[in-house]
Amino acid sequence: MEALIPVINKLQDVFNTVGADAIQLPQIVVLGTQSSGKSSVIESLVGRSFLPRGPGIVTRRPLILQLVYSPKDSKEHRSAEEVIRSQQAGTESWNPLSQLSKSFTSGTVNLEEWGKFLHTKEKIYTDFDQIRDEIDRETDRMAGNNKGICPEPINLKIYSTKVVNLTLVDLPGITKVPIGDQPEDIENQIRNLIFKHIANPNSIILAVTAANTDMATSEAIKMAKDVDPDGRRTLAVVTKLDLMDAGTDAIDILCGRVIPVKLGIIGVVNRSQQDIIDKKTITDALKDEATYLQRKYPTIATRNGTPHLAKTLNRLLMHHIRDCLPELKVRVNVMISQFQSLLNSYGEDVSDKSQTLLQIITKFASAYCSTIEGTARNIETTELCGGARICYIFHETFGRTLDSIHPLVGLTRMDILTAIRNATGPRPALFVPEVSFELLVKRQIRRLEDPSQRCVELVHEEMQRIVQHCGTEVQQELLRFPRLHQRIVDVVTQLLRTRLPATNAMVENLVAIELAYINTKHPDFHREAALVSGLLKSTDGFEEFRTKPNRPATSPVHNMIKLLLRQLLRQMGERGSTLAFLANVWDVQHVPAITDGHDRLPAQNSESPQTPQMNGSPENRSMTPQKPVNLLPEVPSHTSRKLSDREQHDCDVIGGRSEISPQNRMTVEGISMMHLNHMGDLVERLIKSYFYIVRKSIQDSVPKAVMHFLVNYVKDNLQSELVTHLYKSDQAESLLNESEHIAQRRKEAADMLKALQRAGQIISEIRETHMW
Repeated sequence: MEALIPVINKLQDVFNTVGADAIQLPQIVVLGTQSSGKSSVIESLVGRSFLPRGPGIVTRRPLILQLVYSPKDSKEHRSAEEVIRSQQAGTESWNPLSQLSKSFTSGTVNLEEWGKFLHTKEKIYTDFDQIRDEIDRETDRMAGNNKGICPEPINLKIYSTKVVNLTLVDLPGITKVPIGDQPEDIENQIRNLIFKHIANPNSIILAVTAANTDMATSEAIKMAKDVDPDGRRTLAVVTKLDLMDAGTDAIDILCGRVIPVKLGIIGVVNRSQQDIIDKKTITDALKDEATYLQRKYPTIATRNGTPHLAKTLNRLLMHHIRDCLPELKVRVNVMISQFQSLLNSYGEDVSDKSQTLLQIITKFASAYCSTIEGTARNIETTELCGGARICYIFHETFGRTLDSIHPLVGLTRMDILTAIRNATGPRPALFVPEVSFELLVKRQIRRLEDPSQRCVELVHEEMQRIVQHCGTEVQQELLRFPRLHQRIVDVVTQLLRTRLPATNAMVENLVAIELAYINTKHPDFHREAALVSGLLKSTDGFEEFRTKPNRPATSPVHNMIKLLLRQLLRQMGERGSTLAFLANVWDVQHVPAITDGHDRLPAQNSESPQTPQMNGSPENRSMTPQKPVNLLPEVPSHTSRKLSDREQHDCDVIGGRSEISPQNRMTVEGISMMHLNHMGDLVERLIKSYFYIVRKSIQDSVPKAVMHFLVNYVKDNLQSELVTHLYKSDQAESLLNESEHIAQRRKEAADMLKALQRAGQIISEIRETHMW
């Protein structure tokens, strides 16, 4: 099982080359407040002093430290062929002969310990003071000189014959108050950085706390409990045991009686600042630590101290790796599949650009048509698109809009009555004029044009939007070549724009066709028109009165109506078919026009002696005219002047008031207005009937016109248009220039795939016997 930690180190090296944190590898995260002794603990584990020292915050970037045990007889990490070109980079030119003359003294065959940084590649550091200086330079390069922090880690690998295999992460110390040029939110920055590392479920938390502080106020323990409430991956380290107040000891803390920690609590003794100034070696410090523990805590001395801490960390890390390795292997295999698919989506380098251009054009045209027809392989499930959206526009949006238009919207009863009277001119409105019906129904039919034009616009917008939803594979290739994508969008847009006027013109013609000829002989409308005569007879009891066998004696109202019809027949003869129809209804015999001066009343009308007779002489005609019937609504008079006697006489003469009594005159006016209202009802019914016929026709013909002139035309001619405008030898080179970010992403995906494949090989080399 000792071989598991080097495996993790190899995986760490593999993923460091691509700079990715996609795989959460098992590692030990050192957590503690500022000046709690974290750096001293790490130096004690390494056995060398190599970390920066000084007042205030010193560790400002995470340091990923890999300790690799490398005995002198090991051939895995040692090689005589590793030659350093120059310790001062750039001050000495590369000369193979001069390097060979050194007899490979710079190799690692005979070295006890050495270090390597990831950012300096294969450069070997044998002087640990140089390692400290390099850490300072790299920290200042990324984090600046203002005591700020940077989340980018520094990777350092130390090979030694005196260490155990470990992977440690040294984090900046927790601080509360910004100092110097530190930003005001330095505390939040450090906390976020710490939580990013300790939240990794594959990490072991090494919570460092000073013994001369209250354990209950430890920030490190608190933060560890936030992410590891069960304490299954937290190990506590109590430093500065020799600095506790006189008369106190840490026996209760170390035994876990104050705050229990599941993985244990280990106490260590660090070097003091004076020891560091005096350059006291780590070896001497470890001897003094063992002596102090034997003297102060003899019963638990063997369970504390830096050597025990190193062995405990090594054991915990190995067991933790063993537990995480199966899940890690599955994760690597899944990511290999994901990045392989991602790399395939970016495509390969283009060799034959003309062929590639034609393939992309053909694939795009096919995907565009498939989206309209609904035969695409990747069907959208979140929203309607393509042909489904066009169908929704035709039958839901456009259909419901037409259905919501009432046949009489914007048309009042007064408009209808006014149109009827204007269409009859000076003649009385005794029949339904066709001119008024056509005028009114055309006015309503024109209301169907705007929804039809809007339907064309919606379909045009959807056809334009299909360009962005016509297949995942095509979209990926279009994103790969942005200039080709833009040109394809331009060609499709231009094709749709050229078809839009023809489609709009056809839709306008469909409405204009309906307006050009009002077909009153339409099969659906003819049945409605045939009911007009029946309605005329049934209204006001005309037909019932005519067909009743034992009708009573004629009333004054009956006689008055007959008198009016006879007078009109006398004046107009047979010029009005409606008039003749009404005369037939009321049994009025034909009375010739006024030419002979004699009144020819039928015999059956003699039972009404009180009905005034009409003489053909000029004197009698001047004395017996009738007052015209007012069919317009009463208009309030703005003047209340009373007519003079002469004016009143003229009105009586012209209006025939001397011939008709007030009671009969009111009856005649009521009957005339009732007849006009009845004609208004008939016109409304005819308008509704014909409007429904036209609306049904428009609702059926507009989608057909849009499909023929716009949708189907674009489908049939899209590929030819794209080939005509794009497939040219001089344009293939410029259209297939790949975007920089796609090329960069392909390179990153290829590097990550290579790293994952290498990681998979490393994990697969582990035998089952290595894990136990």
